[in-house]
Amino acid sequence: MENLYLEARASEIEGTGCFAKQRIPAGTRIIEYLGQRIPQSVVEERSMVEVDDLGEIIKDSHVYMFYVDWRTTIDGAVNGNDARFINHSCAPNCKSTVEDRRVFIDAIRDIAPGEELTFDYKLDVNASSEQKKRYACRCKAPNCRGTMLALPKP
Repeated sequence: MENLYLEARASEIEGTGCFAKQRIPAGTRIIEYLGQRIPQSVVEERSMVEVDDLGEIIKDSHVYMFYVDWRTTIDGAVNGNDARFINHSCAPNCKSTVEDRRVFIDAIRDIAPGEELTFDYKLDVNASSEQKKRYACRCKAPNCRGTMLALPKP
């Protein structure tokens, strides 16, 4: 189903991104993040990373997982929509909102036509320092913190 506000295409941030098809006013609910709802017990199994003999990642299925609550994650790789292509930025123009165990992407400021839609992933992962390097940020924002991970709590 075509979305009124966004289109997916090549991104300078990473792979495929979503871009505004028209002006989007602040506060607009842009899209619902869709995919297969899976229990947390399945997330780990689906999030396995496969590497080749040189240590290069050849399969990394974690990229479309969206944590909803302690029971549920949405796997956008299965029956997902274009919301799964919204990239991370340390200076986002959107935010994710969880309501009634559903995830929505909302504009937090006015967005110009053609502008890439982004939100701050603030990922919270239990990984080694070496594994955390996989979450390097490429947003190029002036305030980029260099990672898609949430900053440690003080």
